[in-house]
Amino acid sequence: MYEESSAARWDLTSDRSMAQAVRMARIPLCITDPNQPDNPIIFANTAFLDLTGYSEAEVIGKNCRFLQGPDTTPKSIFRVRKAIEDQRVETVEIINYRKDGSRFVNALQIGPILDDAGEMTYCFGSQLDVTETRDAEDRAHKLASDELIHRLGNVVNVMTVIIRLTAREEEDTYTFGTKVAGRLRALSDAHLQTINRPEGQAMGLRELARTTLLAYAPLGQDQFTLTGPEAMIPRKLNSFVALGLHELATNSVKHGALSSATGRVALNWENRTATGGAGFSFRWEEAGGPRVVRSSRRSGSRMISELATAMGGTIEFDWQDTGLIARADFPD
Repeated sequence: MYEESSAARWDLTSDRSMAQAVRMARIPLCITDPNQPDNPIIFANTAFLDLTGYSEAEVIGKNCRFLQGPDTTPKSIFRVRKAIEDQRVETVEIINYRKDGSRFVNALQIGPILDDAGEMTYCFGSQLDVTETRDAEDRAHKLASDELIHRLGNVVNVMTVIIRLTAREEEDTYTFGTKVAGRLRALSDAHLQTINRPEGQAMGLRELARTTLLAYAPLGQDQFTLTGPEAMIPRKLNSFVALGLHELATNSVKHGALSSATGRVALNWENRTATGGAGFSFRWEEAGGPRVVRSSRRSGSRMISELATAMGGTIEFDWQDTGLIARADFPD
């Protein structure tokens, strides 16, 4: 009965070949009749039935509100109703529910079907399940927020150490203020030039390492040595190397060599692609600082470990009494 009814109604505005094409289209689609009481569904294609889990007999003759549920917002319902009243095409994200009770985020596009006189004879609604996209965006937003909080905490810690060590160096208030201001400016510049560098803009490893360590080493370039060839960082490793060096330097300022006036950091690297080989590696070694006590909190090291793994490499941390040694290797 419903098959005949829906086909008959559709044939009022289209030929059978077009009706069959729409019926088998992969985009979920339904047609409603606003000239009948409560604007019921008169046509639903196979993709619509597959998306919602209902049979054709269960949807024909019903208003689309049966897809609404506890999380469907009044604002989205209002926008749908308003679009129908205004007879205009509108896309509305609305929470809908399948027959089994599972919810999905529906990017619903609705609009009028007009006759030759410009009167609305039917309404169409096409559905697009964007749940995975929105969930991924929410996860990315949370990760970004967590990372921002982590970075802000690190910056505050680094600023504290910079001020403390500078105060030990300088008794003159003016000189102290000038040095602190310069070092904090260098810290800001390092973040802008490295971590926040636009995607795709390559940076030489020596430049990146020097920029980072000049910002974090409270006593400047006397606290670190850089050894390795002049080479660009492999593009896929830009983010890892920038974040990795910042995390290592932050940890060193808080707990390691850079927290002491006698502490030093040595960074050595090898870019085998520059000599016709394959791979990239670096070694970070601290000495002269306080006795190392491995922290029970490993948010920074865990983050760069996971990032290294995601990029096909490894990073190992060796907490020696004399200072942390970190070795990173990317075979290709």
